[in-house]
Amino acid sequence: MAAIAIVTDSNSGITQKQAEELGVFVLPMPFMIDNETYFEDINLTQEEFYQRLAAGAEIGTSQPSPESVMNLWDKLLKDYDEVLHIPMSSGLSGSCESAMMLAKEYSGRVHVVNNQRISVTLRQSVLDARLLMQKGMSAAQIKEFLEADKFNSSIYIMLDTLYYLKKGGRITPAAAAIGTMLKLKPVLTIQGEKLDAFAKARTTNQGKSIMINAIRNDIVNRFGGFTEEKGIWLQMAYTHNEEAAEVFRAEAAAQFPGYDIWMDPLPLSIACHIGPGSLALACCKKIEV
Repeated sequence: MAAIAIVTDSNSGITQKQAEELGVFVLPMPFMIDNETYFEDINLTQEEFYQRLAAGAEIGTSQPSPESVMNLWDKLLKDYDEVLHIPMSSGLSGSCESAMMLAKEYSGRVHVVNNQRISVTLRQSVLDARLLMQKGMSAAQIKEFLEADKFNSSIYIMLDTLYYLKKGGRITPAAAAIGTMLKLKPVLTIQGEKLDAFAKARTTNQGKSIMINAIRNDIVNRFGGFTEEKGIWLQMAYTHNEEAAEVFRAEAAAQFPGYDIWMDPLPLSIACHIGPGSLALACCKKIEV
């Protein structure tokens, strides 16, 4: 059986320490902060990022350089037969398409998965890939499986502020002003490629209810319903509000009794566009192997 190195990026929420424990490899995402380059979880912590964000620093995201990607692959291919690379969604960054182009230079030894996930749902793809590898699948077979499974997940994100969407040019100043005046809490969703608007809540509690009901609806109508086997992974994420996130996790757990809920901070490449105070609820259908 071929030895496979599983690679993802820091948009999975998997830290360098966790990657070492899992036996996978994480490519850190680069950031430009006031014209200096930083790498998530290498020389930029979550706390440092939010401190710089609050101070008004100019922050921009980037994709890993071709050199950093190929250097990692080259290093791994000295010890492994194949690389399975699972980057963030192709609809949210060009890093997936770039990796697919670079992989053409590796004579079939590097397989790039385009399964359009991010954060806790991307993390689950990495865990699924480990399971499939342990079951004896090749890297090409795992890639095919994960891409066929890509729509078996949902994520909903409630924003606390419209300021950062306005700053990034993703909504107009007029829309941001109206939303701020009405104290709206937009709920966004990622279903496949794009981050799209889903609903508008007037209060945090209403936004939480919207996300819980949306996940419940997806489980019932898309993912086979609530079963004794608990065939769903439930997940949460947040931006710089762990205490509020823990409260929401307890509230969600009461609505989904018997289901464990994994929770992570949202990756910084999302956080810089939506700001602190956000909450997210997600689910993935458990794979059958």
